[in-house]
Amino acid sequence: MSQEKVLSEPRYMTPAEIVEALDHYIIGQKKAKKAVAIALRNRWRRQQIKGDMKDEIMPKNIIMIGPTGVGKTEIARRLAKLDKAPFIKVEASKFTEVGYVGRDVESIVRDLVKLAVRMVKEEHEKAVRPKARLMAEEKLLDILVPMPARPPAGAHHSGIETQPQEDSYLRTKEKMRELLRQGRLDEREVEIVTQESGGPVVEIFSSMGMEEMDINFKDMLGNLMPKKSKRVKMKVKEALEMLEKEEAQHLIDMNKVTKEAIHRVEQSGMVFIDEIDKVAGRESTHGPDVSREGVQRDLLPLVEGTTVNTKYGPVRTDHILFIAAGAFHVAKPSDLIPELQGRFPIRIELDSLTTEDFVRILTEPKNALIKQYKTLMATEGIELIFTEEAIREIAAIAADVNQRTENIGARRLYTVMEKLLEDLSFEAPNLSGQKVTVDINYVREKLSDVAQDTDLSRYIL
Repeated sequence: MSQEKVLSEPRYMTPAEIVEALDHYIIGQKKAKKAVAIALRNRWRRQQIKGDMKDEIMPKNIIMIGPTGVGKTEIARRLAKLDKAPFIKVEASKFTEVGYVGRDVESIVRDLVKLAVRMVKEEHEKAVRPKARLMAEEKLLDILVPMPARPPAGAHHSGIETQPQEDSYLRTKEKMRELLRQGRLDEREVEIVTQESGGPVVEIFSSMGMEEMDINFKDMLGNLMPKKSKRVKMKVKEALEMLEKEEAQHLIDMNKVTKEAIHRVEQSGMVFIDEIDKVAGRESTHGPDVSREGVQRDLLPLVEGTTVNTKYGPVRTDHILFIAAGAFHVAKPSDLIPELQGRFPIRIELDSLTTEDFVRILTEPKNALIKQYKTLMATEGIELIFTEEAIREIAAIAADVNQRTENIGARRLYTVMEKLLEDLSFEAPNLSGQKVTVDINYVREKLSDVAQDTDLSRYIL
């Protein structure tokens, strides 16, 4: 099945098709892909159920266990993209600091709703764009081809005399429309009227607890202050884009957008909680463990299902899918409070990446690093070629540095590749039209000294 077909029908994909779609971007981790594919398919299954049982079926939340850089975040992000679901990533450690003065955990849901409103608004804008374009064209043509002045009221005139004038105006307007659509008027300058708020700029600095305030002060003050009209000169192309955006805003029903966004969050929202292991700890009566347990107990209502008040209205979290992740080098999932453990029934251990995995990561995904650098250099007119031996050597160096210093997974490839191509990137403007081949000797020349010196590796790679 092609990627295009998979992405065009996200809600009807089978678990096997979901895994296949994830394979385009993530190498290995079959167990994790299988688990998230089942979780996504279960959402579709729940939507097919009629009656009370639909509300009784809770999402099967997941804990991913594995070192950094093995694909935990990417799996969750790509899954949300497949489902066109509102997705937010948070770090559990953000909600705990000395003395437990971290952020309010309900801000997770508020941020998720904001994101969903933006997503849905963009979709609605896309839907009304053709109509908004026509309306913007009409406004711009009225500026480019002003309507001829009508005779003053009471003046003696004949309808027969004005008809040819109107016909000529309409013909001229249609000719200008054709030129506009062909882009032949793009560089012409026009003067348009725009609206700007007459009020002062107000910034509100919120602290702990202030996040619960559902009043949008900027909107409220913006409505109180009168709007000023402002004449701006710009090129036709820019004016058309600006007018199109304005018309699209007028065509969108924001009440409908908000309602749809809240529904989408409640039925298909995803929250990725990273570093969950940082708030897992044995019970203690003093020290940071009290703070950690406090964060867990605050997260618990969200995961169990509660109602969070947002500026867009109340949002229920019962059917939001929570995916937690952590390295769990010191703590274990069993160190989480029992109530929270019970809300994450699926545990997946992700595999550490090998040299062979690095070779595949460099070449196979649609957004593979090798493809990215080739595209970047192509903008300078350089054809960049990597030999198979060079790619394998890059992968081996990255794996070796991970083993000798600190294992940061596939992220090591970014630092290795950047160091490898540093000189080429700097000299690229002077090499336009050339073909540059990165072979094993090139890789060893640029990286071997750094890779072999452990102290240098710690600072550079």
